[in-house]
Amino acid sequence: MSKEQGKHLMVRRAFLKGSLAATAGVGVAGAGTLYYAHNIEPTWFDLTHYQFHLPRLTSAFHGYRLLHITDIHADNTFMTAHRLVGLVETINTLQADMIVITGDFVTDYLPAAKQVLAELRKLHASDGVFGVLGNHDHPSGVEWVRECLQSAQVTELPNQTHTLRRGSEMLHLVGLDDLWPSNRGKAASVWTHQPLLQELTDSLPAEGAAILLVHEPDFADVAAANGRFDLELSGHSHGGQVRIPFYGPLILPQLSHKYPLGLYHLDKMLHYTNRGLGMLSPHFRLSCRPEIAIFEFLHP
Repeated sequence: MSKEQGKHLMVRRAFLKGSLAATAGVGVAGAGTLYYAHNIEPTWFDLTHYQFHLPRLTSAFHGYRLLHITDIHADNTFMTAHRLVGLVETINTLQADMIVITGDFVTDYLPAAKQVLAELRKLHASDGVFGVLGNHDHPSGVEWVRECLQSAQVTELPNQTHTLRRGSEMLHLVGLDDLWPSNRGKAASVWTHQPLLQELTDSLPAEGAAILLVHEPDFADVAAANGRFDLELSGHSHGGQVRIPFYGPLILPQLSHKYPLGLYHLDKMLHYTNRGLGMLSPHFRLSCRPEIAIFEFLHP
């Protein structure tokens, strides 16, 4: 073998060795990312805290603390009773005046899920715990889910209003039942529910801030056009669950493409899409930590 041939052989071996090392590195990094997304981030619960000036908030409700969780997805696989116990303990340390839950308490019908959701009974808030149903709750057996909520002392607001009073001053909480209860096929346009929302707001007094609970976030356009709401709170999207840098969420369910996560300003209404506590299978989260959100309302 000539000296030149030997030199080329050494370069080729170095190249192959480097290529194998790089391939192994990519494999290790990929395996590490999968481990993180499956085992670490789903259990790394994020506490987000916001202060909002609500235009119609009266002085009696200045400093009011409302805590928002969503998409528990009790499945006895990821969201077990043990995990929910820890979350409830954390939530109770935040001393909320009210707790709201915007749907998908379960993923599917599972008798054991009732024992998981029973842990919600231990939530503490001076003005109570309220919720609306999501697109997984209805096909799981809506009466069974409602029985679970009743046992857990969660007050459901299915197309209903609950008004808090401090003397003559009021704060209104309006709940909408799920907009996609079949959880299959193409969901109807959010605008088909506009007449129902108008009917609910027609019965509201003109005074007092109004907060809307609805599972699907893209209803925010309808709520903002209605003009009576100061804030809409939703879930449904899980924030995408897996978000790729410079790309965004890999998958979003119907009725969550426009407002997938976080805070939005729509004319005079604020909207917030919570990333949720639980997950759908496969149980991965990446760049999208599960969330407990607490809002403090300020008098203008």
